[in-house]
Amino acid sequence: MELPLKNKEHLRVIVLGDVVGRPGRQALTRLLRPLKQKTSCDLVVVNGENAAGGAGIDAGTALEIRSAGADIITLGDHAFQRKGVIDFLDKNGEWCVRPYNLPRATTPGQGWCAWRSPDGVTVRVINLMGRVFMGGSIDCPFRAVDSFLGETVSNGPVITICDMHAEATSEKWAMGRYTDGRLSLVVGTHTHVQTSDAQILPGGTGYITDLGMTGANTGVIGMDAQVALRRFLSPTPAPYQIAEGEGILHGVIADIDKVSGKTVWISALRDA
Repeated sequence: MELPLKNKEHLRVIVLGDVVGRPGRQALTRLLRPLKQKTSCDLVVVNGENAAGGAGIDAGTALEIRSAGADIITLGDHAFQRKGVIDFLDKNGEWCVRPYNLPRATTPGQGWCAWRSPDGVTVRVINLMGRVFMGGSIDCPFRAVDSFLGETVSNGPVITICDMHAEATSEKWAMGRYTDGRLSLVVGTHTHVQTSDAQILPGGTGYITDLGMTGANTGVIGMDAQVALRRFLSPTPAPYQIAEGEGILHGVIADIDKVSGKTVWISALRDA
């Protein structure tokens, strides 16, 4: 990957795919700060919904991700799986967000947050969750993003990043097309396999169908390979186990214009 020269008119953002267990957290601790320094990155967003034992997040793992250099953490369908996370999300919604399109009256935490750069640029990060093959009490993500944009009108320049946590490729692509020109960057998460379609859509929205994962690359989507194979080859129960081995970082890096909010350059991060 060849980085363009850093432009003071642009905000450089790194967004990383789902952190899977201890290998993913250790990879962040080992690799993220050097990567930020090497790329002169301004903001790092990390999906942490598999950070604690491969399913969910808790206060300890969230703080570990922050200490590694992440500014904002997004989540997904495992957001509420760990003990104590409800209270944690209620208290830390300014930097750790759960999907926005869950029932507002009964869901703890916040579905979006705002980060401000030293030179005064506002970056909004919204977490959406798809409905195809996902199950649960999930409101329509398309109507939800319309509602969000209508309720969060800004008088000044604003950059908006969306983590679309979804199973179906088509649903993620549809969100990219639906919000092209209205969001700065739309990234897909959840499948843990990085797609090769990082691009800028016609209206100026940066897009990738799936960021991939941050975790051990020795197994199957971050889980022990032998356990995964048993689950496919036998009807007997086989609880998932985290794959061991050195972790990798998958995601994207993008430059976003501070005034227009449009992506001007994007590239996949792989095996960083």
